[in-house]
Amino acid sequence: MTTGEPSVLALDCMGGDHGPSVVVPGAAIALSRHPGLMFELYGNGPAIEQELARHPALKARSSVHHTDLTIAMDAKPSQALRRGRGSSMWLAIEAVKKGQAQFAVSAGNTGALMALSLMILRAIPGIDRPALAGQWPTISEPSIVLDVGATIGTTARELSDFALMGAAMARAMFGIERPTVGLLNVGTEEIKGNEEVKQAHAWLKQVDLDIDYRGFVEGDQIGQRVVDVVVVEGFAGNIALKTAEGTAKQIATYLKEAMTSSALAKTGALLAKGGFQVLKRRMDPRRVNGGTFLGLNGIVIKSHGGTDAEGFASAIEVGYGMARRDIVEQIKAGVASFHSKLEQITAAEQTAPTGAGAATGQARASN
Repeated sequence: MTTGEPSVLALDCMGGDHGPSVVVPGAAIALSRHPGLMFELYGNGPAIEQELARHPALKARSSVHHTDLTIAMDAKPSQALRRGRGSSMWLAIEAVKKGQAQFAVSAGNTGALMALSLMILRAIPGIDRPALAGQWPTISEPSIVLDVGATIGTTARELSDFALMGAAMARAMFGIERPTVGLLNVGTEEIKGNEEVKQAHAWLKQVDLDIDYRGFVEGDQIGQRVVDVVVVEGFAGNIALKTAEGTAKQIATYLKEAMTSSALAKTGALLAKGGFQVLKRRMDPRRVNGGTFLGLNGIVIKSHGGTDAEGFASAIEVGYGMARRDIVEQIKAGVASFHSKLEQITAAEQTAPTGAGAATGQARASN
């Protein structure tokens, strides 16, 4: 469901390693792609205005809101909750709550951004804990992976909710009306995994949902894009993400060393320059920058703190896609439908004759 082009976004200009020197040029790139956008910029007014002077087109479509308060990159979430009111991060999120912006983007402290987003926007009814979803590079198009670090330890119902939220994001980002979904597990066999993962697996198979559930997937299959959406608990998801990032850097180092190891290797590298440029573009993390906090009454995008303007523009692009497809309403409807059907199944099991209930339990155990 497309609801129309988003018109206004809120930016925390003080987040990340570089602040306005990256956020403002990133916004200018986004404006060149979507000329109808308007920007609400929050942070140190003089610093923002200095950067805006270099981008007249953006300046004409921006409102600057000065605040001296910022959230430090090393601040604990509890500190952000106590002292963050009135900060650039707080004000950007609050603009979404007040309807002054359709989404917010920040490159600031992840834990603080999550805590403030949950406090200000609140979770969608039925969602116990939001998830952080990101795009994952694969051998073809990116896939959606969630949770990659927002929620440590999840129940079966939360994993099922993540599946629905990730599918909504896949629809928004990739235009896939019935996304394929898999649960990350230590194997694809039915008997493997902890009890919460196995229970979520059983529910996703049993309940009629607007997704194409494919069962369990393993870690080495994420990059193969065997499914559009990979669902995982946040502890394992964050480890998988960091491992993949480290492996990409390791491979890049190996290639550089190999291509400069001798005069012959350098000549070969020069001849293969075009191919290496293609590889570099495919592995560029800026292409998939921008994680989404799913499950909130509003859209908040987390940009990597160390990205450049191009990467920040990618994070804005994620928010643009989320708002354009009205992802919040999609998630509300999907979660409400799933919970209703799950309650019906649970009620039926509780009222079933003892023998039928035992048979159901045996069937689950065999799964």
